[in-house]
Amino acid sequence: MTKNDVLSSLEADVLHQVPALRNFARRFYPNPNDVDDLVQETLVRVFANLDKFRPGTSLKSWMFTIMRNTFCTRYGQAKREFVGVEDCASLQRAIEAPQEWSVRALEFHEALATLPDHYRDAFETVLMRGESYEEAASHCGCPIGTIKSRVNRARSAILRTMGEDGADGAMVIR
Repeated sequence: MTKNDVLSSLEADVLHQVPALRNFARRFYPNPNDVDDLVQETLVRVFANLDKFRPGTSLKSWMFTIMRNTFCTRYGQAKREFVGVEDCASLQRAIEAPQEWSVRALEFHEALATLPDHYRDAFETVLMRGESYEEAASHCGCPIGTIKSRVNRARSAILRTMGEDGADGAMVIR
């Protein structure tokens, strides 16, 4: 038997193993297209390396090993490649929309204007001007505890008016 006859016989044996390869590939992928791709890539590698096959060993095991190694190589490459929605340029804004901030600022100023004067003064003094509770207390002529209470009540009233929950800042649907 010549070397060409041996290779021809070996090629026929390889083609005879294709159904077994398909079955084995289904263990790696549920998608039939991925199964077909893996079988095809495995067959390309098998035929490219057919001269390295040692007669007397199991052709099926050799081909399964090539398939497993092919899958592992593809899996490793796929882990390094991240394909996601964040990469899609069409979903990214070219310019951030300032409208929402403008609307929220108007809502804030309206909510602040609806507060009673003593709550608004305490809120503006401590949270907007950045003064300490002690300074605010001396400015308003009341105890520190009263200022803290007014600031807290003002903050809660503003959040309620703006449609947000005061506990975690989450929006409340009315």
